[in-house]
Parts: sequence; C-alpha cells; structure tokens
Amino acid sequence: SLADETLPLCAGPEKSVAATKSYLASLAGVARLTAEWTQDKTLSLALDALPAQLEAAWGLDWSEAALALEKAQSCFVLGRGVGYGAAREAALKLKETCSLHAEAYSAAEVLHGPAALLRAGFPVIALSQADATRASMQDALETLAEYGARVFSAGANGSGMTALPTVAADPAVEPMLMVQSFYRMANTLSVLRGYDPDHPPHLSKVTETV
Repeated sequence: SLADETLPLCAGPEKSVAATKSYLASLAGVARLTAEWTQDKTLSLALDALPAQLEAAWGLDWSEAALALEKAQSCFVLGRGVGYGAAREAALKLKETCSLHAEAYSAAEVLHGPAALLRAGFPVIALSQADATRASMQDALETLAEYGARVFSAGANGSGMTALPTVAADPAVEPMLMVQSFYRMANTLSVLRGYDPDHPPHLSKVTETV
C-alpha cells in the first residue's frame, strides 16, 4: 500500500461503471472520521442511524421527477453548503447514466447567470438539507419557479415546487440520504431513456493515464 493508513469501506465490489455505493460509503467514512476527531456525539449518533435510514431512503418514490426528465435535454441540480457536493454527484450521474446534460450549481449562484438559460418547463432538481441554508435555498427555488422552471425539491418546499419525499435526519447526513433516493430515480430514468445505467457509453471502470 502507498498509504500509511487506510479506511476500509466494506462496500463490496463496485461492479457498475458509475460508482454509487462506494461514493456513499466514502462520505460516511469521512463523516465518521470527522465525528471521532471532533468528538461530535450528535454526528456519531446520526451515523449510527444511517444504515437503516439509507434503506428507507431507497424505498422513496421520486418517479415523478424521472418522468419529467425522460425527454429533457438539460437540467440544473442545486444544493448549498454540505448539500452542494451531493448536487454535483447527482449531476454527474445524470450525465453518466442518462446521457442528460445536467449542471450542478450552488443555490447562491444559480440566479447570477445560469438562470438566463431557463425556459418554461426547464427541469430543476434541488437537494436541501434542514440547516441554515434552507431559507435561501427556498427563496432561490421559488424565484426559479416564477421564471417558469419545473422545480423538484427534496427538503425545501414552497410555491411552484414539486416536493420529493425525504427521510428526516441530522442535516450532516441528509444529503447522503437524498443521494440514495436520487440513485433509484436515476436508474429508472436511465432505463426510460433507453440506456443501461451500469454500462454508460464511452466509459470504463479503469481510467488509464500516461
């Protein structure tokens, strides 16, 4: 090994080209290290509850978003704070598995430039954990809805939005749960669009560099 210390994720083989369980296991591993280093008992308890919550999150129905995205050419995925990384992961998976041009933005940035792309019915997926970012996220989403976007929101809820079901949890782990629910939706969407989500075109499990 080239590393002095390793953190076994115990996720088992990642057979799909588009990594999913290894992504979530990596986040959980980093969060567990953070909880130990900082002696954050609240985060430790949240992580103890995470396996059961991930199972519950997988059972949530986001199919309404999949149906709306079936014929889409582009979409935005929004997050903020600890949820921004989740938004970037979701956008990447839409590109990889669904051949859908998806761009991730912070809710703090989307109204400053990217909103010019909006047309009536333009799809937006938002992942909003219940922390200090929630109010600004909701304001941004309501503005996008007023511009004509079709907003699907996990967490924040307001005028003009379609709510996606979520599992209530500590805000530090909520984005992981939203990604879990998103993965099931992305799998459904990939099939609807005629793709194999485990074998995206032009991609391989190993990337060689010279």
